[in-house]
Amino acid sequence: RVGEVGVDWTGNDIVIDAVQDPKIQGITCHVTYFDRGVIDRLRKGNWFEDPSNSSIACRQTGPIAFPKPLRAQEEMFSERISLVFKKLRVVRMVDKPRNTLVYLTYAERVIEGSPQNSVSAVPVDRASPIPLR
Repeated sequence: RVGEVGVDWTGNDIVIDAVQDPKIQGITCHVTYFDRGVIDRLRKGNWFEDPSNSSIACRQTGPIAFPKPLRAQEEMFSERISLVFKKLRVVRMVDKPRNTLVYLTYAERVIEGSPQNSVSAVPVDRASPIPLR
């Protein structure tokens, strides 16, 4: 966790997490999401759910290295954001023609999906082609 910012008196926060890509050295993603406070949960009567809003920014934070070839698309990170119903997910995709890593964040809901999402892209030097399996 990098930090959090309180947005109102009811304890609602915007949380910022730093997530290093576990399969690529030198890439870090900063993911933000909304965390509802106890007062807001009691006031609105919906104890179990947080909004699906999230955002992502991924950057090169060191020399990029690929210890193993990557899949063209795979989940990089997942974190539960409600007690039962929702997970925040980050999926990495390889845009091979542009030698770019694309990261998508969204909330997966058990009952109904959410259209809210955010995307970030990290171009990789063409001298280092992204290895795919």
